[in-house]
Amino acid sequence: MHVSDTPFLPVARELAREFAARADEADRAGRLPPQDVAALRRSGYLTLSIPREQGGQGLSLADCLAAQLELAQGSPSTALVAGMQMHVFGHEREVRAWREADFANFCRLAVHEGALFNSVASEPALGSPSRGGSFQTHADPTPDGANWIVNGHKTWTTGGRHLTHMLVRLSLQGSNGVMLIPQGLPGIEWRETWSESLSLRASDSHDLLLHDVVVPYGNLIESSHRSRPNVWFPLVMSAIYLGAALAARHTVIQFALERVPTALGKPIATLPKIQRQIGDMDLSLQAARALLFEVAEEWRGRDEDRAAMMPRIAAAKLMVNEMANKATEKALQIAGGTSITRALPLERYFRDVRAGSMQPPSGDTALEMIGRAAIGPLPEM
Repeated sequence: MHVSDTPFLPVARELAREFAARADEADRAGRLPPQDVAALRRSGYLTLSIPREQGGQGLSLADCLAAQLELAQGSPSTALVAGMQMHVFGHEREVRAWREADFANFCRLAVHEGALFNSVASEPALGSPSRGGSFQTHADPTPDGANWIVNGHKTWTTGGRHLTHMLVRLSLQGSNGVMLIPQGLPGIEWRETWSESLSLRASDSHDLLLHDVVVPYGNLIESSHRSRPNVWFPLVMSAIYLGAALAARHTVIQFALERVPTALGKPIATLPKIQRQIGDMDLSLQAARALLFEVAEEWRGRDEDRAAMMPRIAAAKLMVNEMANKATEKALQIAGGTSITRALPLERYFRDVRAGSMQPPSGDTALEMIGRAAIGPLPEM
């Protein structure tokens, strides 16, 4: 696959090495290291999916996934933060749902000012908006029509205070919309709810509360329109979890090469049992990686292919999730008692990949999509 030759991979690998040195402490503290965010900005990593004509790298979906796969091996939490900006701009460069001037301005902010964006959608009562429903976060116009007043409560806002621009999905005047809310406006409150979560504790995916936030009228970026599935989100997220599982693989292989029990007198990597377990883990990860990149390479960014591609995307996402869970559990078994201590990062990788089960499409929903595609049109009853 040509992704192995992507020019940005050395940058992603160098960032991963830097982030890895801070990842364990960041997980213990439950905080995204500001040094990681500064490095993402300095390196240009946050511009990978921004079009070249707007000053970005303009990488394909497959090449962006290759970079994410490397980055996540250093810190899945930081890769999650970077992945949010990546999928937002990757999807928007295809669908162009925003005004052209807004898109150009956001690209400029990301390229030249290191702006960090995220789409802010999930809510306590709604959960993930992928299953439909109305947003309780809402915007009302001021009497003079010059501003909006925004109130609401959002969850899982990855990046937290490090975000510079939040694309908040909300209800307004009987429909839904997307409103740009810059960080730092009066009435913005961060509730730190994420630091002790099971997975990705250093991603600052905290709750965002909006109390009578005054937003200029022109910050309404998008009003209700025909929904188009986001191909980028599930695949970019999948690359993160696969990267974490690969990091677990590398860690446990190194452990097996160095672990010499007194009774054995040689590394446990020489034991056929250990070799079989590592082989089983590696087979799972090879299969997941192959399907992920096969699907990504098929995507050409065309709207007419979007709906037809979703079952394939669901299959890749589900495969990666299941194999990452299997591989990290296998790594714990190979390393034994040491694996559940802080002596190795294996327990962190095990926890981090579990978050993939919470992101759509997942579980029965994904299987139904795959099954309907396989069956084809059903006869009318």
